[in-house]
Amino acid sequence: QEVDQVLGGGLVPGSLILLAGDPGIGKSTLTLQVVSNIGGLYVSGEESAEQVKLRAERLGIKNNKILILPETNAETIIGEALANKEDIKLIVIDSIQTLWSEELSGAPGSIGQVRECTLKLLEIAKKEHFSIILVGHVTKEGTIAGPKTLEHIVDTVLYLEGDRFQSLRLLRTSKNRFGPVDEVGVFSMEEKGMKEVENPSELFLGNREKSSGSVVIVTLEGTRPLLVEVQALTIASNMPLPRRVGNGINNNRLQMLVAIIQKHLRLPLGNFDIFVNVASGLKVYEPAADLGICLAVISSFKNKPILTKIAVIGEVGLLGEIRMVIGLERRIKEAKKLGFSNIISPKSFSNIVSLSKDCF
Repeated sequence: QEVDQVLGGGLVPGSLILLAGDPGIGKSTLTLQVVSNIGGLYVSGEESAEQVKLRAERLGIKNNKILILPETNAETIIGEALANKEDIKLIVIDSIQTLWSEELSGAPGSIGQVRECTLKLLEIAKKEHFSIILVGHVTKEGTIAGPKTLEHIVDTVLYLEGDRFQSLRLLRTSKNRFGPVDEVGVFSMEEKGMKEVENPSELFLGNREKSSGSVVIVTLEGTRPLLVEVQALTIASNMPLPRRVGNGINNNRLQMLVAIIQKHLRLPLGNFDIFVNVASGLKVYEPAADLGICLAVISSFKNKPILTKIAVIGEVGLLGEIRMVIGLERRIKEAKKLGFSNIISPKSFSNIVSLSKDCF
């Protein structure tokens, strides 16, 4: 259901989907689970058939709907797909960087080979109405490895995100010709593979305790409101230039928000290192998180905690004003559903000066 939601209703026949993510994040696990539900051809360029079978057994997949093909030659893969097209609805290529075509002389993974193999797979997807998922690796910079045209060729681009050392995984869409963009699916990586998370906000908040520097914000991922915890730590700096470190938020925006606090609340933050972290390894880049980040920093600096059942929503302008955000009513409704009786939003306060006086 989470995958269907991200795709806008499910797999479209004839669609070409690119699934990208860091190594070891769970791309192969997720695609193996998807193909086991639908039935189809699983092409592995990185593992043998025996290794794929062992992984399937570890995930508890016990059916005969999956055809496993350890192959890297594009023409051979297409031939096998056509020979078994009556039994195939979905083809998974793991990964596109391992494929090569006889029509080009470049090595597998080169720009020419990746583009040529993708175009061949696009042709067969449209002609035979196969849904095809291409697994792709990302570079250290977080971009998809291979030619930039790869993202233009495919119909849908999905990113699987998360911390390898935590169980939480987020499936995002950055391009979708057949549905909404910026939807997100939430999974937990467990021993038996990816498990859908029915109430992500409860997972994100975890065993949260009342302490200074901790604030709950309501962020909107696509159409889904999520409650997450933002934590801040301010500590006296021994460096000429105090550090401003944001984990899961935009660092430039953090610099701006700290400047706004210094200007309008006259707090001497210039001599303090400031660290802000979004709990559970999430990334929150929307302006609606501004107010929560500001309150977390102020709370840490004054060493005064915010009440545990308060959720914070709002963008902060350069003049210190609290601005309206998209989907405010939807966010408030979700927060109240989870027991947050007090909501700090643009409806309740007009600027951070009046808010700071009321909260601290």
